[in-house]
Amino acid sequence: MKKNVVKISTILIIIIIVLSSLSFTFAASDAPKVTSEAVILMDKNTEKILYEKNATEKMYPASTTKILTAILTIENVDLNENVTISENAVTSIPEGYVTADLQVGEILTVEQLLEILLLHSANDAAVALAEHVGGTVDSFISMMNTKINELGLSNTHFTNPYGRQDPNHYSTAYDMAIIMKYCMDNEEFRKIDGLASCAIPATNLHEPRMYSSSNRMIDPSDENYYPYITAGKTGFTTQAGECFISCSYKDDIELIAVVLGGEGINDPQARFSDTKSLYEYGYSNYSLKNIVDADDIVYQMQIPNATKETRNLNLIAKNSINALVNNNFQNTSLTPEVTLKTEDISAPIDEGEVLATAKYTVDGEEYEVDLVADHSVEKSQNEKLAIEIIFILIILVLLIKYFKSKKRA
Repeated sequence: MKKNVVKISTILIIIIIVLSSLSFTFAASDAPKVTSEAVILMDKNTEKILYEKNATEKMYPASTTKILTAILTIENVDLNENVTISENAVTSIPEGYVTADLQVGEILTVEQLLEILLLHSANDAAVALAEHVGGTVDSFISMMNTKINELGLSNTHFTNPYGRQDPNHYSTAYDMAIIMKYCMDNEEFRKIDGLASCAIPATNLHEPRMYSSSNRMIDPSDENYYPYITAGKTGFTTQAGECFISCSYKDDIELIAVVLGGEGINDPQARFSDTKSLYEYGYSNYSLKNIVDADDIVYQMQIPNATKETRNLNLIAKNSINALVNNNFQNTSLTPEVTLKTEDISAPIDEGEVLATAKYTVDGEEYEVDLVADHSVEKSQNEKLAIEIIFILIILVLLIKYFKSKKRA
């Protein structure tokens, strides 16, 4: 009997150990499998970080730099303007860097150069645009760093418009995600960077050209295709490794992924497989959850100078709040922080009038919504009558004093 108990106990212990190790394995597998040195997965809407690895470490961004060149071009010049290619744009590109074989004196539009820049990653196009927008390359670089400062990015500094290797040309995965967020707020950037290919018609000095995007995840015919990718920019130098910045959209969730310092030589597709792992992690583990619906009652109050019928007032949410949260998050115990617009709210009040705000802190992020009156509040006539009586009494007192003083005279 004792032997059987020992055997059963031993078997139970083994089962517990196996189950524990399995649960640990499952938990560990939740994290995305990435080999790149620095990565980040960010919600574009809130800048909430869903996953990061060395995201604030200074890295070389290589040609991902070109997204800033593109957005500054879009913001400062008309896309239909003609650009005449200078000798500097053609001859200043170091050997081994990608070009579009632009010719000195060749004329293209700004939009055509942007397509060549973002899809083919042509460095001669970057210099041509920098000269056209800034007057000189140096002036354009100053514009780049000014924009970087405006975005509050203290760990980024650029020395050229296309990502040429330079110890003083650096950024971080986090900073590049913020720059991509800024770029994706521009519809022209979205449109151009979301192209799988572009056709450049014949110019005054060149036959027609056709380019496919270096962002292989956007091409349905490529093995790296990911159906939710909406835009992306690749980059590579020997020192920077394989780099990729992209954006994706699925189930009303827009995410930004940055991959810097990919293996490159050992696995040329590492930046794409790392990016896919990041997105699949995000969409598998996070979802939009409703925190409050429009017209939900959030706060109740009583208006002291209102009529009996209207004095009890509900403050309702003007809009809905949907928050991106981990799928394990429970929102049943959320209590908002309500701030009244004024301490002394009094009648009359119009239906729909904004009277307060409600702030919800959800999974470390703050969300705010206006609270409005669910009905009109009328001023009490009793108060009006009391004021009128007091006014009449004051008049009577003044009249009595007046007549008394006149009688004495």
